[in-house]
Amino acid sequence: MTHVVYTIAQELNVRPAQVQAAITLLDDGATVPFISRYRKEATDGLDDTQLRNLAQRLTYLRELNERRAFIIKSINDQGKLTDELQQAINESASKTELEDLYLPFKPKRRTKGQIAIEAGLEPLADTLLNDPTQTPDTLAADYINSEAGFADNKAVLEGARFILMERFAEDAALLKNIRASLWKEAALSSSMVTGKEQEGAKFRDYFEYQEPLHQVPSHRALALLRGRNEGILQLQLKTDPDQDENVRSSRYEGVIANHFNLQFNQRPADAWRQQVVQWTWRIKILPRMETDLLGHMRENAEKAAINVFATNLKDLLMAAPAGQRTTLGIDPGLRTGIKVTAVDGTGKLLTHTTLFPHAPQNAWDKTIRSLQQICTMHKVELVAIGNGTASRETDKLVGELMKLAPELKLTKVMVSEAGASIYSASELAAKEFPELDVSYRGAVSIARRLQDPLAELVKIEPKSIGVGQYQHDVSQSLLADSLDAVVEDCVNAVGVDVNTASVPLLARISGLSRVLAQNIVTHRDKEGAFKERKALLKVARMGPKAYEQAAGFLRIMDGTNPLDASAVHPEAYPVAARIATENGRAVTDVVGDIGFLRKLEAKDYTDDNFGLPTVTDIIKELEKPGRDPRPEFKTATFKEGVETLKDLKPGMTLEGVATNITNFGAFVDIGVHQDGLVHISSLSQSFVKDPHDVVKAGDVVKVKVMEVDIPRKRISLSMRLDDELPVPDSNNSPRSPKPKSQRPNKAPAAANRQRAQKAEPTNAVMGNALADAFANAKKK
Repeated sequence: MTHVVYTIAQELNVRPAQVQAAITLLDDGATVPFISRYRKEATDGLDDTQLRNLAQRLTYLRELNERRAFIIKSINDQGKLTDELQQAINESASKTELEDLYLPFKPKRRTKGQIAIEAGLEPLADTLLNDPTQTPDTLAADYINSEAGFADNKAVLEGARFILMERFAEDAALLKNIRASLWKEAALSSSMVTGKEQEGAKFRDYFEYQEPLHQVPSHRALALLRGRNEGILQLQLKTDPDQDENVRSSRYEGVIANHFNLQFNQRPADAWRQQVVQWTWRIKILPRMETDLLGHMRENAEKAAINVFATNLKDLLMAAPAGQRTTLGIDPGLRTGIKVTAVDGTGKLLTHTTLFPHAPQNAWDKTIRSLQQICTMHKVELVAIGNGTASRETDKLVGELMKLAPELKLTKVMVSEAGASIYSASELAAKEFPELDVSYRGAVSIARRLQDPLAELVKIEPKSIGVGQYQHDVSQSLLADSLDAVVEDCVNAVGVDVNTASVPLLARISGLSRVLAQNIVTHRDKEGAFKERKALLKVARMGPKAYEQAAGFLRIMDGTNPLDASAVHPEAYPVAARIATENGRAVTDVVGDIGFLRKLEAKDYTDDNFGLPTVTDIIKELEKPGRDPRPEFKTATFKEGVETLKDLKPGMTLEGVATNITNFGAFVDIGVHQDGLVHISSLSQSFVKDPHDVVKAGDVVKVKVMEVDIPRKRISLSMRLDDELPVPDSNNSPRSPKPKSQRPNKAPAAANRQRAQKAEPTNAVMGNALADAFANAKKK
């Protein structure tokens, strides 16, 4: 097996044979969902997360090997490739190390050092480097060359200096050593650009800020970089953070000198050599290190931010569906009225209208009567209310309807509008509703995303759903790849009804392209509903490979074969048939007979083609074919009379919905048009390392209002309902209370608080630029 296989196996802590099997399947065109679900024997049970990491590392290491081969060829073509250098290149484990080794041989524009070499100054540089007893000015006189631009001793010695500076600054071992040391010991500081105090108020926590570079969390790193990009902040790498400011030299000058075994006494050339080292550090290495390390910080922050986005997106897509129930979708508005649509259990539009309950028309009672008529006529069960402008007013309106007409047995739910406007104006929405005004399409989407969040949200570009952390500041290609993988995993985990699924939903199924998805819908519209999975092979361009990858994730309800409604792959139907036959029963009788199936021993039905993991999955699937892995549908109830920030009072206990989970806490919608922040230190009585361990996007939670900052539109919440409210200090600004002394069970929570206070630039939970960022992102 190759070095790549062993490297990945070590990183994932799995056996090389598992990695090799997965690589073979991936190279053969298999998708991650297909491998994780239907090729467990081959990979010995690698799950989708391991496979995603494997695929990502495989791409990186293959690119690394391609670059390695190019560099070896380039240096060899120059006639400078030694055995030692080739070994170092072959052993380099990262692109950074590889580029450090290539740096001295990389074609570049003519530098001052190269110009000096061309003028014949390299012997002078070597002499002064190796023999400090020589006098620089005396030796330099022999190298004056006016035609080459070295007309006097000063110019000659400067040229020689640049030769050594470039040589030192291109030493791969030195760069690796300094980079590692700086990452561990340097600090990042930020300060306000003069005159930007008002314009950059949201970054004020970083106007005077310093923190060890390797400890800067992802959200803070991205905030700092955004502040710099907007011209508000100046960032500086403090290479010697503990050194007295009056000391001008850096200890890294000593690192450079020691690396080249240079000692400085009082010999004639020592002052010149020491200046070479100083300039090497300040002019060559320090600027590069600052660029490299801030780039490394950004890269780490982007990965963390993308992981947060991906986790939140998964939670949102896998949120509990309300199911196939007739739903009223309302897109709230004030002056322009509320857009009302009704859709049946399959999402088909039944009716639409615009009503004007709010100012200036104030047709409140008339609107209630109209809604009652619509709900009665179409037997509406659910009301989905968009959470945008006028949402609480509209929620109150529907509440009155429910009180006046209890016989309707309505359930109202506030639904996130994030991305609805993007869908409304999309080409897909235009094809679905060519005659429907754009404003009504948003209301339809709101209703459908309550019925089935996954089926509706796949129609929207993932990054437009608004559950990310600084999503616009990260690599958009990496973000898209990550989010596409999440959507693919979620859709395939749930499976889709091939006879009702939209093109965007089908296109996310393993093995199906957008073209194939469209061909399935076209075939369905022309020939009627599919009666069995095998009929999919009649779809244009559906070859055996695509069918193999997709079939297990496509469901056919009420078809000719009951197994077609399950996650049992057609290739494994013989196993299900054998289970039934050997027990003297028909497959139709076995499906759903939990008592019978739980008595079976999976090992009794294994063979050369289907091992224990697959047979175990088949038996579980036969118990409850087509089971939905998503949780049970629940709703949050917003408190009556609490509709705006002004209605909030510290100490209130409210119910809300977690909308965004970040590395520093959770944002919760409590129905006041502004999400509140539950800081990581207030999520639980126990120590919390990752907020996702406590709460997920879409969870219904109870929170306590701790602080309300109306001018800055910030709300501080706590999920620890017995927390004491902040006590104002002498300046009338809130400060957190000290932990109660005799509460040993709260020690982990105290640790959380101490960590938060140490990590945050200020003690105020709401005092960072991120609350503003998320408030803005939610509105997009």
